[in-house]
Amino acid sequence: MPKSYFRCMFIITLIVGVSMFLVNKGVAESKDADSETQKSSEPECLSSVFTKSLHFTGEGMRYWYEEKGGFMDITGIPYDELDCKTCHVRSCDKCHARESGGRSYFSEHKTKSMNTCLPCHGREKLTFKFDGEKGHVDVHTGAGMVCADCHHNTDVHGDGKFRRSMRSPGAIQADCEKCHIDQCQPSPAFDTKIESHQVHNGKLDCAACHVSNTTACLNCHFGKFLETGKRPGNFIPIKKWTLLINHEGQVTSGSAMTLVHENKKFLAYVPYYTHSILSEGRKCDDCHMNKAVQTIMNGDTVNMLAYEDGEVKHWQGAVPVRPDDLYWEFFNKTEDGGWTPVPNDDDPQIQFAAFGKPLTDAQFNKLTMDFSK
Repeated sequence: MPKSYFRCMFIITLIVGVSMFLVNKGVAESKDADSETQKSSEPECLSSVFTKSLHFTGEGMRYWYEEKGGFMDITGIPYDELDCKTCHVRSCDKCHARESGGRSYFSEHKTKSMNTCLPCHGREKLTFKFDGEKGHVDVHTGAGMVCADCHHNTDVHGDGKFRRSMRSPGAIQADCEKCHIDQCQPSPAFDTKIESHQVHNGKLDCAACHVSNTTACLNCHFGKFLETGKRPGNFIPIKKWTLLINHEGQVTSGSAMTLVHENKKFLAYVPYYTHSILSEGRKCDDCHMNKAVQTIMNGDTVNMLAYEDGEVKHWQGAVPVRPDDLYWEFFNKTEDGGWTPVPNDDDPQIQFAAFGKPLTDAQFNKLTMDFSK
């Protein structure tokens, strides 16, 4: 072949090679910029839809901890320096790998087992423990359902979009209405003729009435956690009340988390779905004119967490989230493993996380309506 042919091919090859280098360099720089913005710990060799998921990033915990007004304001310790990342799902193996005969195999069946989910989702494990002790069975688990029956596809693997929280729009697709209204799967139909459904239509989320009680982990003693590296024994687990909190224009079930570090107090209110569901919702007077509402109407505070006669005491029942009307005691850990009140009267730093908001005066006034007669 003529020399001009080889010269031409050489020049084309060189141009293509340089072009690919510049494109790849630009992609890498763009990816690095995105990673810095998103604080993603995605390995350079791994890129997929899953690496943007909350299971992979754990971003929800980091974001609310580090945001202005979050608990890091008190600790001064960045999230990446804590051990909270031990549950992050870094690869498929965490949920799919099954060992047999000294070899690992990909297993879809493993993802159907709740024992795959509960080691990381400890609060739900604690919920089933509390309910089991009281003889109460969540209506869904009682029907033989497992986590993956509601949480599958994008709930687990993500959809390729980076999100700050599981409460961000589109992060979680599981929804009561997908089964109980549209009837995509066999389940009890949503009865629009039930009076409470008609009265509360669009104003209350299903969880506000159908979550039995909220599982909460109170008084996380952060200093002891840093000292021992252990969570068990360094907080007070309870399941005795449900907070009523606003989220996306509806009242839903909520929770609270109290923390202590170097005698500094922190309190976070959040919308929270405890997997402890009642087939029938609460009675009207479980919320309207209940003990908490009457206490607030009388000008007193609701003692959510108190210390009486040397013992830690908890409120019971549904409670509207109105921060000025709720009282939480804060404790230090004693040498013998007990609790003693923090020796100051300072108010806690309060955060509304996961896009939760307190009830309005108008919403509280509706709770003062008496339906007991």
